Amino acid sequence: MSKKRGLSLEDKREQILKIFYESQDFFLLRELEKLGPKKGVISQSVKDVVQSLVDDDLVLKDKIGISVYFWSLPSCAGNQLRNVHRKLESDLEIGTKRLPELMDRRDGLKKGREESDERGQALDELKAIEVKYNELKDELGRYADNDPAALEAMSNAIEVAHAASNRWTDNIFTVRQWCSNNFPEAKEQLEHMYREVGIADDFDYLEPSVLLPPNIVGD
Repeated sequence: MSKKRGLSLEDKREQILKIFYESQDFFLLRELEKLGPKKGVISQSVKDVVQSLVDDDLVLKDKIGISVYFWSLPSCAGNQLRNVHRKLESDLEIGTKRLPELMDRRDGLKKGREESDERGQALDELKAIEVKYNELKDELGRYADNDPAALEAMSNAIEVAHAASNRWTDNIFTVRQWCSNNFPEAKEQLEHMYREVGIADDFDYLEPSVLLPPNIVGD
């Protein structure tokens, strides 16, 4: 036995509208959430369904004091449909008036673009130029790493990183010295802790050549 399918969004909207049309009354959201299941709309989805109806001007809402009330009358839907109909008619009229103008522009753009051997040759040449341009563009991209401006920017960035690295190294040496002076009896424990956090015995300041790529390092 197949499971009963749930209502689609349009079905839920229709059922919620029935609540308004049948009662022609005002409702709080919590009241609609209680009435929704009676129409097959679970309470958790009532809020979203009502909001979609408000967005389409099929349900009106207003705040009175601290409460928000919702209402809708059959005339609301009628007015909405009439508004949509008027807009569609207006769009159709505007489109009908613009059609001859667009057709004239299309015919004007066709002039000088008639199919011919000369035009075909020109298009082939254009295509060949585009292919060559893309090849040169790709080749230029491969040499981007050797661009003097890019190398200079990289060199400047490396200098900043080098200075920052050595500042932190200096700070680490200062902290190690302070610990040695204040906790001489814990020397072995401190050395073990340094190794645990990656400060090896050969820990030292970085030389500039360590950071520079081979094509930047001076002789």
